[in-house]
Amino acid sequence: MAAVIGFVSLILVIVAIITSATLGKTLEDRLQEQLAGYSAVAARWVTDAEPVTAVTGTTLTAEQALAGKRVPAGLLLAVQPAAQAASGVIVTASGGQALTDRDLFDLKEALRGAGTATVSLRTAGSYLVSIAQTESGTVVVTGLSRAEIQRTLGALFTVIALATLGGLLLLALTTALTISMGLRPLRAVAATATRVAGRPLDRGEVSITERVPDYEADPRTEVGRVGVALNTLLDHVDSSLAARQRNEERMRRFVADASHELRTPLASIRGYSELSLRALRQDDATAPPSPQTMQDTTSALERIQAQSLRMTRLVEDLLLLARLDEGRELLRSEVDLTQLAVEALTDAQPTAPEHVWELDVPGDPVLLSGDAGRLHQVLANLLANARTHTPTGTTITLSLAVEGGDAVLRVHDDGPGIDPDVRDEMFARFARGDASRARRTGGTGLGLAIAKAIVEGHGGTIEVASTPGDTTFTVRLPLASTQ
Repeated sequence: MAAVIGFVSLILVIVAIITSATLGKTLEDRLQEQLAGYSAVAARWVTDAEPVTAVTGTTLTAEQALAGKRVPAGLLLAVQPAAQAASGVIVTASGGQALTDRDLFDLKEALRGAGTATVSLRTAGSYLVSIAQTESGTVVVTGLSRAEIQRTLGALFTVIALATLGGLLLLALTTALTISMGLRPLRAVAATATRVAGRPLDRGEVSITERVPDYEADPRTEVGRVGVALNTLLDHVDSSLAARQRNEERMRRFVADASHELRTPLASIRGYSELSLRALRQDDATAPPSPQTMQDTTSALERIQAQSLRMTRLVEDLLLLARLDEGRELLRSEVDLTQLAVEALTDAQPTAPEHVWELDVPGDPVLLSGDAGRLHQVLANLLANARTHTPTGTTITLSLAVEGGDAVLRVHDDGPGIDPDVRDEMFARFARGDASRARRTGGTGLGLAIAKAIVEGHGGTIEVASTPGDTTFTVRLPLASTQ
């Protein structure tokens, strides 16, 4: 604001100087014209007075030249006849004021070598004077006072100074109000940012509700766009914090689920190993184990092996997911999805002969670039999911079609459908349709998560639509460029 006021002040000062100089020049030119006229008249008056002084034998003075003449106040007249002393007078409203010798000397010095000059007399102030000479050689100096010009310029300077000062005060007030109004949205932005900065955003569930008010975030102004940008940023941060909280909850649930899945087989292994050791200790160390002990030990070892295999599959599934998340574990080659679908359905039929299995694939090969083993695992997981969660007699259909530049695999069943409460979490890790975790209702809950990771690793998508009697998992994969 100070810079604006200083710049405007400079402009006003320049305007004042130019105005004063112009007006002063105009007044000086006008005074010069008046002086020229009075100089000619004064020279004529002196010329008329010279014969009288010659007859009377007296010395010609300025007072004699002005005697009986109508002279304006402020006129200066000085005369110096040849070989005589000079005299001068200034006409005032009350009469005349004789010039002192010092004044006459100042006039002489000012007019030395010049026809017109400005002189400052100690007793009368500033005068514009000119010099002339009569035919008889008398020097005539005529002058007009510059007091009127000085008063006019002084009044002008006073008016300009007062107007400038008032204008600057008004400008300062207006600028301060304008800047204050213009920066009000920024103060709202700063206040909102301060409130957000004071919140603990590094832990727990956080929802940022602070926003710059709409009336302070006008996108039509530059300052308002700052508020709009901050609101957009806060929206993104709020959604990111919500996603972070969901990820943390999902991670906690994942750790809990993984711990539960690993604890169960570990508990079984420990229990059966303790049972086997107890049975062996009960027999005499010197006698061979009894048939019953051998049978119990064999059964326990078989259970230990089963639980070990189950735990191994779980660990392998977790490792596979981790590698898929890193973009690894896919060995790409040309894959025929038609043949892959036939093989997957053929493998699934013996596992549930009480279900009705149907296949709908085109007669021509459907080729794409991908990992045949992992894509077979996707189909196996989807078919196993449909078999596990549907009752006996359900019809399961695996179909393949080409739509645009995508190969579309669909696994459809006419079972009871998916509970809407778990539909949104179907592809999450350890997601299970039955919260009881009974082994009869399925595996570890990683099958669909693995299928989704494999499909996305191939640049495709997987989604589910389900209503009672109509559930369809749809997998879209980009075809090979040679298709």
